[in-house]
Amino acid sequence: MSDKKNPIAAPLADAVVRNIPGVTGIENLIRLSGGASQETWSFEATGKGAPIPLILRRAPGGDRAASATAAGLETEAALINLAGEVGVPIPPVRLVLQPADDVGRGFIMDRVEGETIARKILRDEEFAKARPILARQCGEILAKLHSVDMAKLPPLRTSTARDEIEQYHQTYKTHDHPHPVFDLAFRWLRDNTPEAASKISLVHGDFRHGNLMIGADGVRAVLDWELAHIGDPMEDLAWICVNSWRFGNIDNPVGGFGQREDMFAGYEAAGGGKVDPKRVKFWEVLGTLKWGVMCTTMVMAFKAGDRSVERATIGRRSSETEVDLLRLLAPRKKG
Repeated sequence: MSDKKNPIAAPLADAVVRNIPGVTGIENLIRLSGGASQETWSFEATGKGAPIPLILRRAPGGDRAASATAAGLETEAALINLAGEVGVPIPPVRLVLQPADDVGRGFIMDRVEGETIARKILRDEEFAKARPILARQCGEILAKLHSVDMAKLPPLRTSTARDEIEQYHQTYKTHDHPHPVFDLAFRWLRDNTPEAASKISLVHGDFRHGNLMIGADGVRAVLDWELAHIGDPMEDLAWICVNSWRFGNIDNPVGGFGQREDMFAGYEAAGGGKVDPKRVKFWEVLGTLKWGVMCTTMVMAFKAGDRSVERATIGRRSSETEVDLLRLLAPRKKG
């Protein structure tokens, strides 16, 4: 969509000119395809110097309310900058939009060059040198993320393991479509819920492919803080190990590119504390089940009339999570 035909182009330009020193306008405003729940726009701020590449993260239509589990765009912006203060690679936030800006709810951040598409990261030669170091990098980044001072955090929901189980079980029941493997997993999770975490921290909540900007040198930025909350830090270490985020590379449990041991070592070396593999396994089972329920939610949306290809494609993956759950709960003996 060209700037001239875009109704947000003029107010966005005005907001950027008022708030970023030396900027006199914007150009190349383009809506990007990524972002299932928020709008993402790419543009450059122009002035006397070189153009500044920027990203606008905006609520759909400018004002659609966030879901009950979403942190909210203003909170996301605050979390990004707090994470940056402790060394997490992030795209610095330049501006949080205000109602007077007439652009809608959202924020503007620097555009970081790199790749988020898993298929390219896991297969293209460009990332061959990065792949062996990514697992350890992820551990180091999560250790820093989990060190954010709790006293500085904006208001966030706290979610324990039991909270997550009950939330997704309630969603599952509304679908009125039984999945025996899901029922088994819910029972296993309730029977094996660990004691409350001795340490709670900021949790990203969606640390995985698609939300990691990666270049030839490794992870360049952690994106999409929408599901951030306060909880068990082991949740983040487990989520990136869910088989759905390995994209076929099942023997590399960390994102399809590395081993758990490397990620755990990076986490501990960076001051994240001792990793409890059993606790991580619990969260990996819970994460796999959560993704399965999310997939069936897509099925329900498709059946209700949202005939998008995305809904259908993601919805059919619920059967994959059933296989993944069985592998986790009843692994085959070797030999």
